Amino acid sequence: MFDEIKPHLIELRKRLGLSVLSVFIAFIVAFTFHEIILEWITAPLNEALDQVAHLSQKAADGMVTTHQVGGAFFVAIKVSFFAGLLGALPYILYQLWLFIAPGLYNNEKKMIIPFVAGGSIMFFIGVLFAYYVVTPFGFQFLITFGSFLYTPLINIEDYVGFFTKILMGFGIAFELPVFAYFLALLGLVTDKSLKDFFRYAVLIIFVLAALLTPPDVLTQLLMAAPLIVLYGVSILIVKMVNPYIPDEYDEEDDKEDDDKDDDKDSPK
Repeated sequence: MFDEIKPHLIELRKRLGLSVLSVFIAFIVAFTFHEIILEWITAPLNEALDQVAHLSQKAADGMVTTHQVGGAFFVAIKVSFFAGLLGALPYILYQLWLFIAPGLYNNEKKMIIPFVAGGSIMFFIGVLFAYYVVTPFGFQFLITFGSFLYTPLINIEDYVGFFTKILMGFGIAFELPVFAYFLALLGLVTDKSLKDFFRYAVLIIFVLAALLTPPDVLTQLLMAAPLIVLYGVSILIVKMVNPYIPDEYDEEDDKEDDDKDDDKDSPK
Protein backbone atom coordinates (compact mmCIF):
# COMPACT_ATOMS: atom_id res chain seq x y z
CA MET A 1 0.00 0.00 0.00
CA PHE A 2 2.85 2.37 0.81
CA ASP A 3 4.33 1.75 -2.66
CA GLU A 4 1.06 2.95 -4.19
CA ILE A 5 0.92 6.24 -2.31
CA LYS A 6 4.68 6.87 -2.37
CA PRO A 7 4.60 8.68 -5.76
CA HIS A 8 1.80 10.92 -4.47
CA LEU A 9 3.79 11.74 -1.34
CA ILE A 10 6.82 12.61 -3.47
CA GLU A 11 4.68 14.85 -5.66
CA LEU A 12 3.11 16.47 -2.59
CA ARG A 13 6.55 17.14 -1.11
CA LYS A 14 7.63 18.74 -4.37
CA ARG A 15 4.60 21.03 -4.54
CA LEU A 16 4.90 21.99 -0.87
CA GLY A 17 8.60 22.70 -1.31
CA LEU A 18 7.99 24.99 -4.27
CA SER A 19 5.19 26.75 -2.41
CA VAL A 20 7.39 27.36 0.65
CA LEU A 21 10.18 28.62 -1.62
CA SER A 22 7.79 31.08 -3.28
CA VAL A 23 6.68 32.40 0.11
CA PHE A 24 10.32 32.79 1.18
CA ILE A 25 11.19 34.76 -1.95
CA ALA A 26 8.11 36.96 -1.56
CA PHE A 27 8.99 37.42 2.11
CA ILE A 28 12.45 38.75 1.22
CA VAL A 29 10.95 41.20 -1.25
CA ALA A 30 8.29 42.30 1.25
CA PHE A 31 10.86 42.77 4.03
CA THR A 32 12.53 45.53 2.03
CA PHE A 33 9.19 47.39 2.10
CA HIS A 34 8.13 46.41 5.61
CA GLU A 35 7.78 50.02 6.78
CA ILE A 36 5.28 50.80 4.01
CA ILE A 37 3.39 47.55 4.71
CA LEU A 38 3.30 48.24 8.45
CA GLU A 39 2.03 51.76 7.83
CA TRP A 40 -0.79 50.28 5.71
CA ILE A 41 -1.61 47.71 8.39
CA THR A 42 -1.72 50.22 11.25
CA ALA A 43 -3.75 52.83 9.34
CA PRO A 44 -7.16 51.55 10.64
CA LEU A 45 -5.79 51.51 14.20
CA ASN A 46 -4.41 55.04 13.97
CA GLU A 47 -7.70 56.30 12.57
CA ALA A 48 -9.55 54.69 15.48
CA LEU A 49 -7.15 56.28 17.98
CA ASP A 50 -7.64 59.68 16.34
CA GLN A 51 -11.39 59.23 16.59
CA VAL A 52 -11.09 58.41 20.28
CA ALA A 53 -8.90 61.47 20.83
CA HIS A 54 -11.72 63.69 19.56
CA LEU A 55 -14.20 62.06 21.94
CA SER A 56 -12.12 62.01 25.10
CA GLN A 57 -9.29 64.28 26.17
CA LYS A 58 -7.98 61.52 28.40
CA ALA A 59 -7.58 59.24 25.39
CA ALA A 60 -5.57 61.85 23.51
CA ASP A 61 -2.37 60.18 24.75
CA GLY A 62 -3.42 56.84 23.23
CA MET A 63 -0.60 55.30 21.24
CA VAL A 64 0.82 52.15 19.72
CA THR A 65 3.60 50.62 21.85
CA THR A 66 5.89 47.59 22.01
CA HIS A 67 6.67 45.61 25.15
CA GLN A 68 9.67 43.69 23.81
CA VAL A 69 13.30 44.66 23.22
CA GLY A 70 13.19 43.34 19.67
CA GLY A 71 9.50 44.09 19.18
CA ALA A 72 9.97 46.28 16.12
CA PHE A 73 12.12 43.64 14.40
CA PHE A 74 9.70 40.78 15.08
CA VAL A 75 6.78 42.89 13.89
CA ALA A 76 8.69 43.57 10.66
CA ILE A 77 9.16 39.80 10.26
CA LYS A 78 5.46 39.13 10.83
CA VAL A 79 4.14 41.76 8.42
CA SER A 80 6.69 40.71 5.78
CA PHE A 81 5.64 37.07 6.08
CA PHE A 82 1.98 38.08 5.83
CA ALA A 83 2.66 40.17 2.71
CA GLY A 84 4.82 37.39 1.25
CA LEU A 85 2.06 34.86 1.77
CA LEU A 86 -0.41 37.12 -0.04
CA GLY A 87 2.04 37.76 -2.85
CA ALA A 88 2.78 34.07 -3.34
CA LEU A 89 -0.86 33.00 -3.16
CA PRO A 90 -1.43 32.67 -6.95
CA TYR A 91 1.65 30.47 -7.26
CA ILE A 92 0.54 28.37 -4.25
CA LEU A 93 -2.85 27.80 -5.88
CA TYR A 94 -1.05 26.89 -9.10
CA GLN A 95 0.98 24.24 -7.25
CA LEU A 96 -2.18 22.94 -5.59
CA TRP A 97 -3.79 22.55 -8.99
CA LEU A 98 -0.76 20.70 -10.38
CA PHE A 99 -1.03 18.26 -7.47
CA ILE A 100 -4.69 17.41 -8.05
CA ALA A 101 -4.62 17.69 -11.87
CA PRO A 102 -3.43 14.09 -12.55
CA GLY A 103 -6.68 12.80 -11.07
CA LEU A 104 -8.86 14.94 -13.34
CA TYR A 105 -10.20 14.47 -16.86
CA ASN A 106 -8.64 16.38 -19.74
CA ASN A 107 -11.52 18.88 -19.94
CA GLU A 108 -11.24 19.49 -16.19
CA LYS A 109 -7.49 20.09 -16.37
CA LYS A 110 -8.17 23.11 -18.59
CA MET A 111 -9.76 24.91 -15.62
CA ILE A 112 -6.37 25.83 -14.15
CA ILE A 113 -6.65 29.52 -15.11
CA PRO A 114 -10.16 29.97 -13.58
CA PHE A 115 -9.03 28.14 -10.45
CA VAL A 116 -5.86 30.20 -9.92
CA ALA A 117 -7.34 33.53 -11.05
CA GLY A 118 -10.71 33.04 -9.35
CA GLY A 119 -9.18 31.80 -6.11
CA SER A 120 -6.70 34.67 -5.97
CA ILE A 121 -9.27 37.34 -6.83
CA MET A 122 -11.82 36.12 -4.28
CA PHE A 123 -9.14 35.91 -1.58
CA PHE A 124 -8.00 39.47 -2.21
CA ILE A 125 -11.62 40.67 -2.28
CA GLY A 126 -12.08 39.14 1.16
CA VAL A 127 -8.91 40.81 2.44
CA LEU A 128 -9.93 44.22 1.06
CA PHE A 129 -13.45 43.86 2.47
CA ALA A 130 -11.99 43.12 5.90
CA TYR A 131 -9.57 46.04 5.65
CA TYR A 132 -11.89 48.75 4.36
CA VAL A 133 -15.21 47.68 5.92
CA VAL A 134 -14.74 45.43 8.94
CA THR A 135 -11.62 46.72 10.70
CA PRO A 136 -12.62 50.43 10.73
CA PHE A 137 -15.93 49.63 12.44
CA GLY A 138 -14.50 46.93 14.68
CA PHE A 139 -11.46 48.83 15.93
CA GLN A 140 -13.38 52.05 16.43
CA PHE A 141 -15.98 50.26 18.53
CA LEU A 142 -13.49 48.27 20.60
CA ILE A 143 -11.13 51.20 21.28
CA THR A 144 -13.86 53.77 21.86
CA PHE A 145 -15.60 51.52 24.37
CA GLY A 146 -14.28 52.54 27.79
CA SER A 147 -12.04 55.28 26.39
CA PHE A 148 -13.44 57.75 28.93
CA LEU A 149 -12.01 55.58 31.71
CA TYR A 150 -8.82 54.17 30.20
CA THR A 151 -6.03 55.38 27.97
CA PRO A 152 -5.57 53.00 25.00
CA LEU A 153 -1.97 51.76 24.76
CA ILE A 154 -2.02 49.18 21.96
CA ASN A 155 0.68 46.53 21.87
CA ILE A 156 1.84 46.37 18.24
CA GLU A 157 2.74 42.66 18.46
CA ASP A 158 -0.78 41.73 19.58
CA TYR A 159 -2.33 44.08 17.04
CA VAL A 160 -0.45 42.66 14.06
CA GLY A 161 -1.38 39.09 15.02
CA PHE A 162 -4.99 40.10 15.57
CA PHE A 163 -5.13 42.08 12.31
CA THR A 164 -3.63 39.35 10.11
CA LYS A 165 -5.95 36.78 11.66
CA ILE A 166 -9.00 38.81 10.62
CA LEU A 167 -7.74 39.42 7.07
CA MET A 168 -6.73 35.80 6.53
CA GLY A 169 -10.07 34.62 7.90
CA PHE A 170 -12.01 36.81 5.50
CA GLY A 171 -9.76 35.86 2.60
CA ILE A 172 -10.30 32.14 3.17
CA ALA A 173 -14.03 32.63 3.75
CA PHE A 174 -14.45 34.43 0.43
CA GLU A 175 -13.10 31.34 -1.37
CA LEU A 176 -16.47 29.66 -0.81
CA PRO A 177 -17.90 30.24 -4.34
CA VAL A 178 -14.65 29.05 -5.93
CA PHE A 179 -14.57 25.79 -3.99
CA ALA A 180 -18.29 25.28 -4.57
CA TYR A 181 -17.75 25.69 -8.31
CA PHE A 182 -15.03 23.05 -8.50
CA LEU A 183 -16.84 20.64 -6.20
CA ALA A 184 -19.82 20.94 -8.54
CA LEU A 185 -17.52 20.47 -11.53
CA LEU A 186 -16.33 17.20 -9.99
CA GLY A 187 -19.93 16.17 -9.34
CA LEU A 188 -19.53 16.14 -5.56
CA VAL A 189 -22.27 18.68 -4.78
CA THR A 190 -25.51 19.86 -6.38
CA ASP A 191 -27.68 22.89 -5.83
CA LYS A 192 -30.14 20.70 -3.91
CA SER A 193 -27.47 19.44 -1.52
CA LEU A 194 -26.40 23.02 -0.78
CA LYS A 195 -30.00 24.10 -0.26
CA ASP A 196 -30.64 21.20 2.11
CA PHE A 197 -27.48 22.11 4.04
CA PHE A 198 -28.34 25.81 4.25
CA ARG A 199 -29.63 25.88 7.85
CA TYR A 200 -26.50 24.09 9.07
CA ALA A 201 -24.31 26.35 6.95
CA VAL A 202 -25.76 29.44 8.62
CA LEU A 203 -24.94 27.99 12.04
CA ILE A 204 -21.38 27.14 10.95
CA ILE A 205 -20.94 30.61 9.46
CA PHE A 206 -21.88 32.33 12.71
CA VAL A 207 -19.61 30.03 14.70
CA LEU A 208 -16.69 30.83 12.38
CA ALA A 209 -17.51 34.53 12.55
CA ALA A 210 -17.38 34.37 16.34
CA LEU A 211 -13.99 32.63 16.25
CA LEU A 212 -12.34 34.80 13.59
CA THR A 213 -13.53 38.25 14.61
CA PRO A 214 -13.33 40.44 17.73
CA PRO A 215 -15.83 39.64 20.50
CA ASP A 216 -18.44 42.17 19.40
CA VAL A 217 -21.71 41.57 17.59
CA LEU A 218 -21.12 44.24 14.92
CA THR A 219 -17.92 42.71 13.56
CA GLN A 220 -19.36 39.20 13.68
CA LEU A 221 -22.36 40.32 11.63
CA LEU A 222 -20.05 42.06 9.16
CA MET A 223 -18.42 38.70 8.54
CA ALA A 224 -21.48 36.47 8.72
CA ALA A 225 -23.68 38.56 6.41
CA PRO A 226 -21.42 38.46 3.32
CA LEU A 227 -20.73 34.77 3.92
CA ILE A 228 -24.44 33.99 3.84
CA VAL A 229 -24.71 36.00 0.61
CA LEU A 230 -21.73 34.11 -0.82
CA TYR A 231 -23.37 30.84 0.11
CA GLY A 232 -26.43 31.89 -1.87
CA VAL A 233 -24.18 32.84 -4.80
CA SER A 234 -22.55 29.42 -4.50
CA ILE A 235 -25.95 27.75 -4.85
CA LEU A 236 -26.57 29.66 -8.09
CA ILE A 237 -23.11 28.75 -9.40
CA VAL A 238 -23.56 25.08 -8.57
CA LYS A 239 -27.01 25.11 -10.20
CA MET A 240 -25.42 26.25 -13.47
CA VAL A 241 -22.54 23.76 -13.26
CA ASN A 242 -24.12 20.64 -11.74
CA PRO A 243 -27.90 21.04 -11.28
CA TYR A 244 -29.85 18.46 -9.37
CA ILE A 245 -31.78 16.11 -11.67
CA PRO A 246 -34.31 13.89 -9.88
CA ASP A 247 -34.26 10.28 -11.04
CA GLU A 248 -37.32 8.28 -11.97
CA TYR A 249 -37.51 6.66 -8.53
CA ASP A 250 -37.79 10.04 -6.83
CA GLU A 251 -40.43 11.17 -9.34
CA GLU A 252 -42.49 8.04 -8.73
CA ASP A 253 -42.27 8.55 -4.95
CA ASP A 254 -43.39 12.17 -5.33
CA LYS A 255 -46.29 11.07 -7.54
CA GLU A 256 -47.37 8.42 -5.02
CA ASP A 257 -47.25 10.98 -2.22
CA ASP A 258 -49.42 13.34 -4.26
CA ASP A 259 -51.91 10.54 -4.95
CA LYS A 260 -52.11 9.72 -1.25
CA ASP A 261 -52.73 13.36 -0.42
CA ASP A 262 -55.53 13.49 -3.02
CA ASP A 263 -57.12 10.36 -1.58
CA LYS A 264 -57.11 11.88 1.90
CA ASP A 265 -58.68 15.10 0.67
CA SER A 266 -61.36 13.43 -1.44
CA PRO A 267 -64.73 12.82 0.31
CA LYS A 268 -65.59 9.22 1.19
